[in-house]
Amino acid sequence: MTDEHLTDGWEPDLPVADTLLRRFLFNLAAFHETPVAAAGGRVLRRDDFAAADLGRPAAMYNAATLLRPLPVDRATETLDAVEGFFDGHGSGEAYLWSAWPTPDLRPRGWVLEGHPPLLLRPPGSGPVPPVPPGLRVERVAGVDGLRDWERVAVDGFPYRELQPYRPGALLDERVLADGRLRLWVGYEDDASVCVGSLFVAEGVAAFSLVVTLPEARRRGYWAAMAAVRLVEEPGLPAVGVFSDMSRSSAEAIGFLPLTRFTLWHRPRPGPSGAAATTS
Repeated sequence: MTDEHLTDGWEPDLPVADTLLRRFLFNLAAFHETPVAAAGGRVLRRDDFAAADLGRPAAMYNAATLLRPLPVDRATETLDAVEGFFDGHGSGEAYLWSAWPTPDLRPRGWVLEGHPPLLLRPPGSGPVPPVPPGLRVERVAGVDGLRDWERVAVDGFPYRELQPYRPGALLDERVLADGRLRLWVGYEDDASVCVGSLFVAEGVAAFSLVVTLPEARRRGYWAAMAAVRLVEEPGLPAVGVFSDMSRSSAEAIGFLPLTRFTLWHRPRPGPSGAAATTS
């Protein structure tokens, strides 16, 4: 019997590169922090979670990411800290991302969003889909492209709490200074119809969002947006949390299922303790 410490894989001083899942979690935390910090919002890093908050409705950017499993004997301590970070600081729902099963958080006011799958595509996993005729894909390099991207994301996802679309409601133009976030817009003639995004950090290229407007779906644009992101960093593993609807499309181009996340959201309580509403 020795006193040698046996790592559980989630100690705060463990290298982020210890596992692919650890890399992705720290990538996801930074992905949420980047647009919030660019717009002057609040961010928090602790050993057990990272959180970002714009203090207003911001789709899924108001989010906390668990950086280690909730302790069996101290889950309340972490959850109290997550809720305390968001509550009393504006409006808009907050999200909680966990790579592991969690206790039932409904008694605390959380709503289960689901268990979306995490998928991986190793480098060199075969050819990428072609861009269909009639679609022009451009990398966002300035404010005009950013607003095209933002409009499709808000209206196509859709992010109902951000409708009607208002420039800057989702992404502040200062986010363009962070080279880790890469955005693309697909155009039919001059009309923006689909968008994709990639966040590159911690040795992985993370698929973070792809949206096609309803009137432009079933034309191969989802695959086209996947293709431009896959060739952006061909030497890195491509990872992402997908929906069950898009999972089969991702697997068709070489993605492999790894695990399922647990995703919760929670309306932010107002001053009286009731859930805040937004107009």
